[in-house]
Amino acid sequence: MMRVMLAWVLTTAAMALGVAHAALPLPDESGQTPSMAPMLERVTPAVVNVNSKTHVRVRDPFGDDPFFRQFFGIPDVPRERIQQSLGSGVVVDAAKGYVLTNNHVIDGADDISVTLTDGRTLKAERVGVDPQSDVAVLKIPAERLVALPLGQSSKLRMGDFVIAIGNPFGLGQTATHGMVSALGRSGLRGIGVQNFIQTDAPINPGNSGGALVNQQGELVGINTAIYSPSGGSVGIGFAIPSELASSVMRQLLEFGEVKRGTLGVQAQAIDDSIAPALELEPGSGAVVTSVAPESPGAKAGLRAGDVITSVNGRAVRSPQDLRNVEALLPVDSDLKIAVVRDGRALEVGTTLKAPVLRTSSGTLDPRLEGAVFRDAAPGTTAQAEGAVKVMSVAANSRAAANGLQAGDIVVAANQRTVTKVADLEAFLARKPQQVLLTIVRGRSAFYLMAQ
Repeated sequence: MMRVMLAWVLTTAAMALGVAHAALPLPDESGQTPSMAPMLERVTPAVVNVNSKTHVRVRDPFGDDPFFRQFFGIPDVPRERIQQSLGSGVVVDAAKGYVLTNNHVIDGADDISVTLTDGRTLKAERVGVDPQSDVAVLKIPAERLVALPLGQSSKLRMGDFVIAIGNPFGLGQTATHGMVSALGRSGLRGIGVQNFIQTDAPINPGNSGGALVNQQGELVGINTAIYSPSGGSVGIGFAIPSELASSVMRQLLEFGEVKRGTLGVQAQAIDDSIAPALELEPGSGAVVTSVAPESPGAKAGLRAGDVITSVNGRAVRSPQDLRNVEALLPVDSDLKIAVVRDGRALEVGTTLKAPVLRTSSGTLDPRLEGAVFRDAAPGTTAQAEGAVKVMSVAANSRAAANGLQAGDIVVAANQRTVTKVADLEAFLARKPQQVLLTIVRGRSAFYLMAQ
């Protein structure tokens, strides 16, 4: 069965599948075949290998039990293993040492290092991450660095020649060529903001965070994911547009996070089951299911049953398209929303506003002592109605001992959906005998029992 394989999966040994991709340039009038070598000689010093190490606690049902520890004399020392990940990155500011990569390349890492083409390995500092767009910014010592100039990804066209540069399968720096297969791709599971460049330039595990460049040697994308039945390249790769990545980087550097707006509406896809009732074609919009009071959507007069077909002229064919519009536009942007209501087309206006996110006050439960929770920003997870984010966990606290970490996303408590801090507070106010949290951490989801 076909499935999406995100390109951070590290494979120690594999053979890339042969794929059809863009043909090499034809010889010129003198009979010489144009070469990408001069451009690559300028570009490749800016593309780096990223090595991250994560200390993962190993759960032991006997070692975690105080009675067994005491009876068998097991020391109360957490057992850990080191998980290592290899990826790629791009130096985009040589003077300040800033490197763009994917969030999933360094997600949860305790130690990050960057290896340059000249052989130097430098310790990297995590400056900021944005899981929604899968963009991360690192900083390395700014000594003898080469940066890639940013290209205008918005001017890319289907058929433009591109080259992917990265560290596939940990083999070392590699360049592959192809063309832009499509633009504005979405629909990949597990990523919030989706406006991908699709390319047939072979991209494999380890290429994540690497550069997609045009023929002028300008950065037009950050390679992120592949669509594959096997884990190897079959000619369907995805890259984050450089203009989106640079916009995220600017906000991470200025605010430490990305500020996004929301309409305050929930919507669902128009599929075969509801399309006849709406007298619309499947995929022809996103039907509004609820509107939050005092939200931009409410001020625009939107109501349940409305079908949003476009925002500022950008087509909306699904709830994901609507989330993309919200995520890609700056806060305080003026919006013109095309709507179908009771079979009539109309246009309404409003202004995109940042959501009001509530933070927990005090300890919600002794078993979660030391943790601070906040409403998660829209699109943090695939759970459209919302979730709760762990903002901080005090060292040596009970929450820390239970394995809770800053950045964790709580999506359920005792298998009941949690969409905001108020939901978690209401659940804990009933003083349940056990607290089983469903946690999303990076690309993994698991249960965590608070004791």
